[in-house]
Amino acid sequence: MSDIKPIKTALVSVFHKDGLDELLKTLHEQGVAFLSTGGTQQFIESLGYPCQKVEDVTTYPSILGGRVKTLHPKIFGGILGRRELESDREQMAQYEIPAIDLVIVDLYPFEQTVASGASAADIIEKIDIGGISLIRAGAKNFNDVVIVPSKAEYGLLLEMLQKHGAAQTSLEERRLFATRAFGVSSHYDTAIHNWFSQQ
Repeated sequence: MSDIKPIKTALVSVFHKDGLDELLKTLHEQGVAFLSTGGTQQFIESLGYPCQKVEDVTTYPSILGGRVKTLHPKIFGGILGRRELESDREQMAQYEIPAIDLVIVDLYPFEQTVASGASAADIIEKIDIGGISLIRAGAKNFNDVVIVPSKAEYGLLLEMLQKHGAAQTSLEERRLFATRAFGVSSHYDTAIHNWFSQQ
């Protein structure tokens, strides 16, 4: 099994949209299809790129005031499915789970919300659930998936795409993104733990 894997479909789920334009342009030009929700999906389409709604894949709308959007077996199966395992491939086909090769996330700004002096209720709502889960899933399956865990990594992905295109990503590159992803999730959870500890 080759360590070189292509990026065909990207799930984009970001809070901040700044810095995304050039990345989306490059991915689109290299034939990558987009999958997204809500404001991010509208932003992608506003740039003139087609984007499939997550809701069209899951057949569920965004619910509970946006608390549940991407948390669905068809999304997480698409990220966690092991391409080299025939049983995983068969189940993905059986349940019509699309393979997701790239996950781009920018989490809810928890630390910035705390620093702003916001109310406890507002701070609680800025605890990202779906985004952090996408990051962990993408990083766990780095054998097949590129995970971009924050806008700080957009430049790194762009550099990789300009170097050899979306048609090939190396295991070493995917592992680097996974390492950064677990760094992001660790920092994020530590910030949340620190805030709860001070209450």
